Amino acid sequence: MMKKIKLLLVPVSMLVFSQQRDTLILKEDTEKFQKFILKDGTVRIYSKPRLFDFVTKAPRNFVETNKNFVAGDHAWYLAGTVAATAFFVTADQNLTDHSRIFADKLGMDKDNTYRTAAGFIKVPQNIGAALYLVGNGSTSVLLGIGFASYGLINNDYRAQATASGLVESLILSGVFSQTIKRVTGRESPSAAIENNHPGGHWNPFPSFSAFAKNTPLYDAMPSGHLTTFMSALTVIADNYPDVKWIKPVGYTLAGAMSFQMMQSRLHWFSDYPLALFMGYFIGKTISKSRYTVFNEKNGRAAYKMDFTASQSMGYRMVGVKLSF
Repeated sequence: MMKKIKLLLVPVSMLVFSQQRDTLILKEDTEKFQKFILKDGTVRIYSKPRLFDFVTKAPRNFVETNKNFVAGDHAWYLAGTVAATAFFVTADQNLTDHSRIFADKLGMDKDNTYRTAAGFIKVPQNIGAALYLVGNGSTSVLLGIGFASYGLINNDYRAQATASGLVESLILSGVFSQTIKRVTGRESPSAAIENNHPGGHWNPFPSFSAFAKNTPLYDAMPSGHLTTFMSALTVIADNYPDVKWIKPVGYTLAGAMSFQMMQSRLHWFSDYPLALFMGYFIGKTISKSRYTVFNEKNGRAAYKMDFTASQSMGYRMVGVKLSF
C-alpha cells in the first residue's frame, strides 16, 4: 500500500513544483526572464538575449517569414499587394513625371548629395538626401546600438531584444529584397528615362556579373530601402506597442522617403507595395520570436504538457510537467 501511495505522490509533486516554478518566473524578474506589462493588461516575457541571436535566429525566422507571407489569414495582405503592384505598374511613368514636377514646386533637388565626415560617415547636404538615408542600413545599425546601449545599462531585456531584432531585420531584408531584385530584373527610372523605356524594362534573372556591372538596369523592384525601414519600424513598434507615436512618425517618414526615391528617379511607385508587405512580416516575425505572451487578466498562459517516466530507488515514476 505504501508503495502505491509513493507512486501516486511523485507525479503530483512534480506537477505542483512545475507550476510553482513557472508562476515565479511570471511574477518576478530572474536572471533568465523579465516581465513587461502592457497597458491592456497583457504581459510579455522576454528571455535574456544572447549576443549572436541576430545570427542564430535568422535561419528559422527566414523560414517563418516565408510561411507568414502565404498564411491563410494573411491572404488579403498578399492579394492586396499583388493587386496594387499590378495596378500601379501601368501608371508608373506618369506618377514619376508628376512627382518630379511637384518636388520642383517644393524646392527639392532630384539628386541626393552627401559629404563625408570622419572618413566614413555620410552627412546629407539636402533634405532629399536626408530622407533617402532613413532607409539606409546604417540607420538600423545606429538604432540597434542605441537600444543595445540602453538595454545593457539598464539591464532591460526588451531593449536588448529590440536591438538584436533590428540587426536581424537588416540581414533578412537584404536577403529577401536582393533575391527578388535578381528575379524581376526591373529597370530603375533613371536608367529607363536615359534609355527611352517608359515604365522601365523587365529583364528577369540577370547574371550576377550583369547585375553588378549595370545595377540600375535590374534593381528597381522591390525597394530595398523601404523594405529595410519597414522591417526595422515594425520591430520597434511591436516591441513597444504602448508608445503610440512610433507608428505615425515612422509611417510619415516612410511616405516621405518613398516620395523622395520616386522624384529622384530611383524607384517606381509600384516598387513599394511588395517592399511594405515584406518589411512588415519580416519585422513582425523577428519581434515575436523574442517574447512570449501571458494574459495576466485571467492569470493563464499558453502551456505545453509533457509526460515523463523514470525509475528511482526501485520505484517506477510517471509525471506530468506543465510548461508555460
